[in-house]
Amino acid sequence: MSAEVIPLNPKRPTLDPMLSLTAAGMNSVNAVILDRMQSEIPLIPRLAGHLISGGGKRLRPMLTLAAAELVGYQGTRHHKLAAAVEFIHTATLLHDDVVDGSELRRGKAAANIIFGNPATVLVGDFLFSRAFELMTEDGSLKVLRILSHASAVIAEGEVYQLTAQRKIETSEERYLQIIRAKTAALFAAASQVSAVVAECGEKQERALEDYGRNLGVAFQLVDDAIDYDSNAIEMGKDRGDDFREGKMTLPVILAYARGSEAERKFWNDAIIGHRTSDEDLAHAIELITKHGALADTRERARHFAQRAIDAISIFPESSARQAMAEAAQFAVARGY
Repeated sequence: MSAEVIPLNPKRPTLDPMLSLTAAGMNSVNAVILDRMQSEIPLIPRLAGHLISGGGKRLRPMLTLAAAELVGYQGTRHHKLAAAVEFIHTATLLHDDVVDGSELRRGKAAANIIFGNPATVLVGDFLFSRAFELMTEDGSLKVLRILSHASAVIAEGEVYQLTAQRKIETSEERYLQIIRAKTAALFAAASQVSAVVAECGEKQERALEDYGRNLGVAFQLVDDAIDYDSNAIEMGKDRGDDFREGKMTLPVILAYARGSEAERKFWNDAIIGHRTSDEDLAHAIELITKHGALADTRERARHFAQRAIDAISIFPESSARQAMAEAAQFAVARGY
């Protein structure tokens, strides 16, 4: 018998069901995060706290908690693992901001602007180390293998993105490979580890991994659309960051492929860094809109969100399944 297909909700989705489902567990996760980001060196908790307390959605650790609810896990091991997931994510953000030279993160000055690049990189390393401490404390080699592999894949994805930067010939397939690595790998691992600690079967594990991976792809597609579609206040970063950094994201890839010779000349100049003014950004947005690249990017995101929802249709109907389905819908519909 085929798995039940859960359709996308036509109403405006929110994260509220996910927040309600995981509220109690997130209190425990946040306590672990607060405890493990401490150090005798005051700069470490100050810098880490600047980002950790900066108002992020904490979606990745919520996935670990929601997945545990979905499979009926009654223990507490997933709390430390969810904290490890958040530390991995935070460490990558700190490193990313240094690599990108970002000035804003979540609507306020990025840590590298306040504390400098060396301290930001080193505190990112500290958080990675704390994440691995939490993983080894869990005692499961399988959990350690899943999360450590995800960490390696994320790093590969970031390097892959760096090698594709300012290269107009970047294909849609290469772009998808990059975001599967740099974003979706942690979503997948965050979801999968709860099935491991709950001692579920291979089918349930794969379903949760597929859910997380497809959700991660959808999430990143929308992030990349938002860079050309939203204002900096909503987004919590400078509008047009990807444009000025010469990143070949899907809206640009599609607009370039569909553009005239003159438009392609503009994109070539922009991506190599010769057209980065506010007027150039406005023209880029005009071209992306003209060729339907934003709409098609979000349509691809909807496709991956539906795949995420379909993946968990093997589980019985529950508030956890509904919350996870709506989280996938929210990932596509959000404007920030």
